[in-house]
Amino acid sequence: MPTALALSPHLDDAAFSCGGFLHALGAAGWDVATVTVFTGSVANPTGFALACQTDKGLGPELDYMDLRRSEDAAAIRALGLAPPRHLPFREAPHRGYASAAELFRDVRADDGIVPDLTGAFRALLSETAPDLILAPQAIGGHVDHVQVVRALDAAGPTAPILWWRDFPYTVRDQSPKEPLRARFADLPEAEICCGPEGRAAKAVACAAYATQLGFQFGGPEGLARRLAQEGGVERFRRQGSLPDNLGRLFADAG
Repeated sequence: MPTALALSPHLDDAAFSCGGFLHALGAAGWDVATVTVFTGSVANPTGFALACQTDKGLGPELDYMDLRRSEDAAAIRALGLAPPRHLPFREAPHRGYASAAELFRDVRADDGIVPDLTGAFRALLSETAPDLILAPQAIGGHVDHVQVVRALDAAGPTAPILWWRDFPYTVRDQSPKEPLRARFADLPEAEICCGPEGRAAKAVACAAYATQLGFQFGGPEGLARRLAQEGGVERFRRQGSLPDNLGRLFADAG
């Protein structure tokens, strides 16, 4: 059975950006391992880190990341996949980034997370021996996404990679920030058009991230509008040659 490894920075990125394709892989008999990187709970958060949950109407007594991990489990189940894995790394607000604006600026000089991520990714690659990897392009510029790209590069994967365009940043701004544009510029573009079943599964999966819908989209209706903007199309940059049984799903655009 072929294996795909999807590396999601946050608890929603993979479903938001390529949930339709992940559903298609599972339906085609692939073993799909969805692994989210920054999911570690932090006791008694303060400052901006605490505000990241209270501004969503969640009290400070709640374990915000535990709630989000539960949402992710429901989302991945909606895609018809095996239960997700959650790595214990801390999100950027727990690594010294002190405002929303800082999350989308340059990576802090004291953010030394990449070596630890690289070691974890190498272990995952060895364990899963994937035939295909899916990972973000860091469109939007969130520092956690940038660090995942850098760590995956440092891990030296040999499998082909589909680098997804990060949703909802791709529809939030006509010209979203792309700090790693040069890294991906020479890779051919590829896209998949999800069928009705895949689009429906993706919609249910994305809606499972209930804590994020108000903040990201203004509510469920806003999510539906944003997904409609994508028209069921998921876009990637392709690194390496796709397995033969996937070629028919994609139309290379460059």
